[in-house]
Order: sequence, then C-alpha cells, then structure tokens
Amino acid sequence: MFIAQKHISRRTVLKGMGVTLGLPLLDAMIPAGTAWAKTADGAAAARPRLIAIEMVHGSAGSAQLGIKKNLWSPAGVGREFDLSPTSLSPLEPYRDYLTIVSGTSDHSAEAWSAPEVGGDHFRSSATFLTQAHPKQTEGSDIHAGTSIDQIYAKHFGQDTAIPSMQLCIEPVDQSGGCAYGYACVYTDTISWASPSEPLPMMRDPRAVFDQLFGAGATPAERVARREANASILDWITERVSQLNRELGPRDRRRLDAYLTDVREIERRIQNVEAHNASGEPRDLPDAPVGVPDSFSEHVHLMFDLMAAACQANLTRIFSFKMGRDGSSRVYPESGCTEGFHPASHHQEKEANLLQFQKINTYHVGMLPYFLDKLKNIREGDRDLLEQSVIIYGSPMGDSNLHNHKRLPLILLGHLNGKLKGNLHIRVEDGTPMANVWASVVQKLGVDVDKVGDSTAALDLNEAAAATTTDSAGV
Repeated sequence: MFIAQKHISRRTVLKGMGVTLGLPLLDAMIPAGTAWAKTADGAAAARPRLIAIEMVHGSAGSAQLGIKKNLWSPAGVGREFDLSPTSLSPLEPYRDYLTIVSGTSDHSAEAWSAPEVGGDHFRSSATFLTQAHPKQTEGSDIHAGTSIDQIYAKHFGQDTAIPSMQLCIEPVDQSGGCAYGYACVYTDTISWASPSEPLPMMRDPRAVFDQLFGAGATPAERVARREANASILDWITERVSQLNRELGPRDRRRLDAYLTDVREIERRIQNVEAHNASGEPRDLPDAPVGVPDSFSEHVHLMFDLMAAACQANLTRIFSFKMGRDGSSRVYPESGCTEGFHPASHHQEKEANLLQFQKINTYHVGMLPYFLDKLKNIREGDRDLLEQSVIIYGSPMGDSNLHNHKRLPLILLGHLNGKLKGNLHIRVEDGTPMANVWASVVQKLGVDVDKVGDSTAALDLNEAAAATTTDSAGV
C-alpha cells in the first residue's frame, strides 16, 4: 500500500479536557512512496497482539466420560476434525484460525505437599500464565512466577502508550487470605510482573474506558466531564474538525467510523451506569455502577474496549480473567440453571456432564464476537486477527476431581503467519502446558528457552501423522 499524502505521526492523539484519544492507522500516517510494513512505525505496529483469556473450572470434556464423548476436544487430530459434539462448536466459522491443543497438564497447580491438598481452586489462576507453583501463604510473602503476558510486555510493552492491561469479569478482593492457606491475590489475577508482583485486574468498563481515552486526565477533569453528561468526543470536536481538513476522503471515513465506535461504547457504558444508579433491583447489587448485570453484555463491552485499544495501538497486550474459582454464578442464557461451581462437580454422571458442557459452550460462544471485531479491523495489508494470538483455556481439567490434567486449551489467530490454524494437536498425557507458552512467547519475538516448568517448545503447526484416533485414549 503506497500513498502520497501528508505524513502525520502514528502517535498522533486528539486532546481535550480529560481526554486523550488515540487514532486508528490512517493513510496519512504512512510516508509518501513507502510501504507501511517497511516503515519503523509499521514494523512496530505489526508486532502481534497477545490476548490471554482464562476461564476457571476446567471443562466437561476433561472428565473420563467427557473425553469419550468429545465434549471439548474433537476425535480427529490434524486438520480433519468435527467440532459439532464439542464445546468448541461456536468456533466453526473461525476454524481456519483455530489451533486446539489437547492433553496438556499444569503440574504447578497440583498440591506439592500435604498442607496444600484441597487448595486447587485457590492457587490455579496464579499458575495459568506463569506455570509456576505458588507459595502457600496468606501473608505478604506471596510468590509465583512471571506470566507470559508480562514477559512479552517487558520486551515490547514500552512501544505503546499502555504496556499491558489486565481485565476481569468477577469481583476481586486482593487482600488477606481466602482458603487453604492461600492469599486471595492468587485467585484474583492471572498477570504477574514478577514472582512477587501480581497485577490488579479491572472489572469496571468505565475504569477501562477512562484509562484508554482519559490518559493524563486528573480525577477532577474526569468528574467534570461526567457531570457535564457529555461524550468525550464533545471535548475534541474542534481538533477532529482540524484533523479532518488534513485528511483525504478515505481517511475521513475511517476516522469517522472509529469515532462512532468509541462513542457507541461510551453510550453503552453510560446506559449501564444510568440503569444501575436508578434504584431498580440489581442481579449484582455489590458490583460497581459501571458493571452490567448481564454476563454477555459485560464480556462484550470488554471485548469492544480491547478491540478499540488494539485499533488505536494503545496497547497490544491483554490478560482477561472471565471467571473466578468457586463462583456460583448462573448463566441463564447457557440453558443450564445450576450455578457454575456446583455444575462443575458433575460426579461423572452423563446428565450432569451435559449440563456443565452447556456452560462451557456458552463461554466459548462469547469469543466469535471478539473475533468478528478483530477480523473487521484492517491495519496495513492485514486484519488484526491475522496479527493476533488469542489464548483461551483453564489451568484446571476435570473440576469434579480438582485435577490439572487434559486441560482445555485453544489458540486463535494467525500471529502474523506463525500459526497456520485449522489444527488439532494431541500431545502425550503429562505434557506441560508451559511447552505451549514457550512456543507462543518465542513466536511473539522474545528469545527464551524456558517458561515456567516447560521442557521444550511445542510445535504449534504440526500434529500426529494420523488424522483420527480413539478419543478414549486421550
């Protein structure tokens, strides 16, 4: 793609009172006569996006009967597999971007000593992206590992205004002890800047919106802006008009579409806040006013915010915790009326397993919304889904047994061509999940030999020679 317009910086922002609005890639940001990918900004912006998503409580497909029935992983390996019996069926339209890795284990989440027995729910999340065994403590001497999102952020996070962001859906405490001798912080976050530095996760979409589009604003400015009951775009109208005069027709359309998306996200947040402040009874009475009572609405808002941040190149790194261990939240839209945690203790009964699978399928069904967003955002000659890797999985396998074997794990996106997709990889039982992380981190451009308890980087583009196998042997 070559252009011959006036060159403006990729880091251009529009500023007003309490507003700092990043911009999508515009033709005018590319020096005349230069291919975008060959510019310094183009090379930096093309660095992959990493979105790591954890869902707790494992999957129905990790139980022995669930394995036989292919409730998570399909029977076929390689590139010929049927998703229809599995909880991954909502991803069929995106199978070309889908890499399934079945059979991995998280040894770091197991009990290593007698006092740790029973504490699986209270250390699992801390191991998901670190693959390091957490120290059993309720004090300040917490210790786990450095998570892969932060390994990536330490190398390339400074290229963007926000090195990384940490989001969640369920409430977090981040103080004191929870149970079985573990500090709550082990349950509250999946992102660790170092073995002793857990990073807080943001649950309120308003807080996320303000961080993305109000960088540099003072609390007083943010309060004044909200009390004025106005959009952030109202504070930068003059600057938008000025910029539009410098842009060509295609850039004006692109900018207008982006600003419309930002305004729509803001409008939805305002509607949630207005409803929750109205005095009407809430399903989540203890949640912040900006948090929707609807799980799907909350997740979609977070996905919209992530997509907007990626489009404006505000950050390329997200960790997103979609559940909290022990949660008994009910998901009526899933078709299962039982709480999440109780449903996960299915007692290996088929009827119970199928109910739990409904919840698993519902959660996976949130992902296509985000994939659609990334697929429809172009940057240079690629869309953002081509440039990204999205991790979705759990550090727990069969939640009925509280084990950490045969973990549900998928990757989505092509990671700038380094993942082929449309692939089911079945590894030997006991293969560390950390082997997948080692491969992902290397493909992200970080020179590491080992992540957590990895033994070797797993080849994520090849599977066993056979295209089918007996699923009961997983």
